[in-house]
Amino acid sequence: MATPEGKVKARISRLLSAQSNIYWFMPVQNGMGKATLDYVGWHHGLPFAIEAKAPGKAPTLRQEHTIGQMVAAGGRVFVIDGDTDELEEWLKT
Repeated sequence: MATPEGKVKARISRLLSAQSNIYWFMPVQNGMGKATLDYVGWHHGLPFAIEAKAPGKAPTLRQEHTIGQMVAAGGRVFVIDGDTDELEEWLKT
């Protein structure tokens, strides 16, 4: 059975896969190199990233730092713990 975070990731992946004009990937983190989030992509030329969390969980301090760097560089970041409404609305624009 999938973990609670795994279920959130599956929902996000289904949503992203159903979109056109989008490129996304899930970087494999192995403790080497620069930290990133669970999903990184581009939609109509706009960079975005997504951190998936189990329901009710929040990003770690390291993830918060990465989110801050991405936002400062002009990226759109979503933290999703189950509800994908904000991401769905953004993908419609």
